Amino acid sequence: MNGRLVTLLRRDLARLLLGGRGGGAAMPVLFFLSVAMLYPFAVGPDATLLARTGGGVIWVAALLAAILPLDRLVEPDIEAGLFDQWALRGIAEELVIAVRVLAHWLSFGPPLMLATLPAAALLGLDGRTLRIVEIGLLAGTPGLAALGVTVAALTAGLRGGAALAGLLVIPMAVPVLIFGAGALSIGGEGGLALTGAASLVLLAIAPFAGGAAVRAARG
Repeated sequence: MNGRLVTLLRRDLARLLLGGRGGGAAMPVLFFLSVAMLYPFAVGPDATLLARTGGGVIWVAALLAAILPLDRLVEPDIEAGLFDQWALRGIAEELVIAVRVLAHWLSFGPPLMLATLPAAALLGLDGRTLRIVEIGLLAGTPGLAALGVTVAALTAGLRGGAALAGLLVIPMAVPVLIFGAGALSIGGEGGLALTGAASLVLLAIAPFAGGAAVRAARG
């Protein structure tokens, strides 16, 4: 079983990183950096304002970047009958979804954390703010990945499912964004713990909710 799951993880990572029509891992990173480059033009050259709001902008950009591959996370495999084949091989939908969450996070989480370094320079973030943002992203992006895969499973097979998934993810991700951005305030480091807690809850729910949704879509 472990060998099958490792093979499945490699397959999911290759598909998400290389991307095909979705652009792979480069697309979320480029989108993320584009937001960081354009934001200073929108608010003007006020360095104090940029430094005060830049961390929150990074969080919003990270959420939007995580949404980009939603249409490739679950629905293509349901349409191709791959979930049926995995079920015949004794791999439950919950395990497939758990592996998919890990692959989704690996495809955008670490790349976004690296891209935060040049983004922080563009936004004028100091070292303390950058450290908190990086720790927050490490704690929060797994939850965003879990939420994305779950919603992608829930909307698989629906007309306009990708657009609907994006609309659903944004409000559901608000707690993670609030806690992550709240950690940037003075004395707000406790927000990091809340970000991690929210992320763990989403990670615990995702395999069961996503697996049930996939079974319903297959039926």
